[in-house]
Amino acid sequence: MLALLDNAVLSNFAIVHRADLIRAAIEEVATVPQVLDEFRAGVLISRVPPVDWSWLSVLTLTDEEQGLFEKLALHLNDGEAACLAVAAQRGGRIVTDDRDAREIAAKMRVSVSGTIGLLIRLVGTGVLSVPQADELLGEMISAGYRSPITSLAQIH
Repeated sequence: MLALLDNAVLSNFAIVHRADLIRAAIEEVATVPQVLDEFRAGVLISRVPPVDWSWLSVLTLTDEEQGLFEKLALHLNDGEAACLAVAAQRGGRIVTDDRDAREIAAKMRVSVSGTIGLLIRLVGTGVLSVPQADELLGEMISAGYRSPITSLAQIH
């Protein structure tokens, strides 16, 4: 299933210099131009390190998705709105840590995951151990990620 990544998730993995883990966690992954614009803005103000996202598919919104995006953008930032519009129209899922986006996705019956979900998947597939995932999670939290947990041992 196609997974659309928002800027917060990209940023969390960029901050710990492990953008490669996104590919290891999700087989069919993409984003939208609005998310990459948000990411680049973060790089310009040194909030996140530059990352080569050239491997990441960037999907252009169809006319139908653009209409949905415009409605969603009244309540969400452009990146989350665009990801959700594409996920909804193409039968995909959104990977976001944004509470509002997650709530709207649930109402739209769009599958949702986030940074914690990706870390859990990486542990489940043996790419990371729980201590390795916890170390990355701790670094993300130190950099400003508001995680609902402090250790994957709490849920894994």
